[in-house]
Amino acid sequence: MAPASRLLALWALAAVALPGSGEEGDGGWYAFVRPVILQGLTDNSRFRALCSRERLLASFGDRVVRLSTANTYSYQKVDLPFQDYVEQLLHPQDPTSLGNDTLYFFGDNNFTEWASLFRHYSPPPFSLLGTAPAYSFGIAGAGSGVPFHWHGPGYSEVIYGRKRWFLYPPEKTPEFHPNKTTLAWLRDTYPALPPSARPLECTIRAGEVLYFPDRWWHATLNLDTSVFISTFLG
Repeated sequence: MAPASRLLALWALAAVALPGSGEEGDGGWYAFVRPVILQGLTDNSRFRALCSRERLLASFGDRVVRLSTANTYSYQKVDLPFQDYVEQLLHPQDPTSLGNDTLYFFGDNNFTEWASLFRHYSPPPFSLLGTAPAYSFGIAGAGSGVPFHWHGPGYSEVIYGRKRWFLYPPEKTPEFHPNKTTLAWLRDTYPALPPSARPLECTIRAGEVLYFPDRWWHATLNLDTSVFISTFLG
C-alpha cells in the first residue's frame, strides 16, 4: 500500500471510532470492506521486552496453556505446561504434517494468569461502534499457521518475527482443504491459482498491525518463530 493510501486508510479507521460515523458514504465505511496495515501508532517496546523467550519462560514456564490443532476448525485442544510447549513443540513446521497433527498456541489464554503481561500491551487506538476488545496471544514456529477461516473484525500485531497473510473478501470462498496446513496450501494449491483467484497478500513485521474486517477469509503463515497478539472486536 502506498504511503498516501495508508494515510487515507488510517483516517478512515479513525472515523469509525467517532460518534455518528460508519454510515455508507463516509470515511468510516472503509473499515468494513478492506484490510489495512497500520504502522507507528503505539509503542509496545515494553511489551516486546517482556515477550522474549527468557522472560516468558521465567514468568509463565510452569503455567498450563491450551493448544489448538492448526486446522480450520481447531478440532482438538491439548493442555500442557508452557515450558514444554516452548522446548518440545516450538519448532519449524513439517511440510508433510496435517493440521490436526500440529499443535498451535494462540488464544484460549487464561486472562487472570496472563494479566501481568497483557496490561503492558497497547492496542491500536481505534474501535468499531458497539464492539468490545478481547486479546488472543500466540507463539508459533516458522512455517506454522492456520488455514483459511473467518470470524469477526479485529487487529493482529506481530511482536517478534514475521507473519504472512492471505485474505479473500466474504463473497469469495478460497480453494483449500481445512485439514491441510497453510504451508501445504502454499506449496500445492497457490502456484496453480490464476491471477483472478489469487488472494490479497501482505507480510506483517514486528511492530506492524493488520486490521481485518468482519467475515473476511484469511490464512496465516509464520515466516519465523513468531510472537503475536490479536485484538478481536466482538
